[in-house]
Amino acid sequence: MNALPFVFLLATAPVSPTAGFVRSFAAADSLIRPGETHFAHLWQVTNGGENAEAYWSPDGKALTMQATRDGYACDQIFVVRAGRGKPEWKLVSTGKGRTTCSYFLGGNDEILFSSTHEASDSCPPPPDRSRGYTWAVYPTYDIYVRTLSTGKLRKLDGTPGYDAESTVSPDGKTIIFTSTRDGDLELYTMSADGSNVRRLTDAVGYDGGAFFSPDGQLICYRANHPRDDADVADYRDLLNHHLVRPTQMDIHLMKPDGTKLGQVTDLDAASFAPYFTPDSKKIIFASNHEDPKGRDFNLYITPFDGGMPARVTTDPTFDGFPMFSPDGHYLAFSSNRGAAKPGDTNVFIAEWKE
Repeated sequence: MNALPFVFLLATAPVSPTAGFVRSFAAADSLIRPGETHFAHLWQVTNGGENAEAYWSPDGKALTMQATRDGYACDQIFVVRAGRGKPEWKLVSTGKGRTTCSYFLGGNDEILFSSTHEASDSCPPPPDRSRGYTWAVYPTYDIYVRTLSTGKLRKLDGTPGYDAESTVSPDGKTIIFTSTRDGDLELYTMSADGSNVRRLTDAVGYDGGAFFSPDGQLICYRANHPRDDADVADYRDLLNHHLVRPTQMDIHLMKPDGTKLGQVTDLDAASFAPYFTPDSKKIIFASNHEDPKGRDFNLYITPFDGGMPARVTTDPTFDGFPMFSPDGHYLAFSSNRGAAKPGDTNVFIAEWKE
């Protein structure tokens, strides 16, 4: 009896949906800087203009972000997915007014964002820099949801005052956002349909940029709470002019019910854009504490106990707005590295290694 020949098949591991999406962008390993040991590989998502706050869809196959591109005069919201051979971009916002802070709402088909388009088709005026570096807190920002599959746009919150910086809990049931509805920049939660609004913070000063941990048990956020009378007066005067000075901020932690767990960083600088590591045990954030009077922002990771932050990026310009992919293998962030012209901010994705 003749023995049947053995046939050896080369087994290949399937490419994950997130890996397939990431690899649709241009490789940018040459922009990995010395000392960036957490970056195994790097891809560049955008190329030119102002692109920031890129956040992952729950399935890890898309990013939503704010960008000034395609001829728009100020930031609009876009979603990018992997297309046939190249990424596919889609406008999410109306193309009118100014937008900010987009985030997927509970699934892969709805995007939450804030916009001024109901107040005016035009971009609102830039912040007044006569009093130094400030951010505008436009009172005409309201929160909207766009359904991608149908194009339907609905207004989620129309309370007078600034309503923005909204993100969503891992189960998709709770939105956390920043608002001036009670006269100060405070954090609030509401249900995904806009009901059950609840205030979480009450200290004088700016509380914002909040994110839930992947396990849903914690919230990290940035805050600046002025301590002496002169600083409080300056903060309130700026806020009356719809401005805030972001040069002194630290990272804070609390539970979803608003129970405060304390201040995580104390760096005498601008520390912002916190996000949790995939295990929900540490926080990655952006800070200029090694260049407190400049724009050399880098990414750092810190434990909750406020130990010395470990530096992640080393580029001598700006790195910020980090967010890990749902599978924990990739980090999306914004950076000035490799910019074609001064001021360009692009979105990058790094393959993460411990």
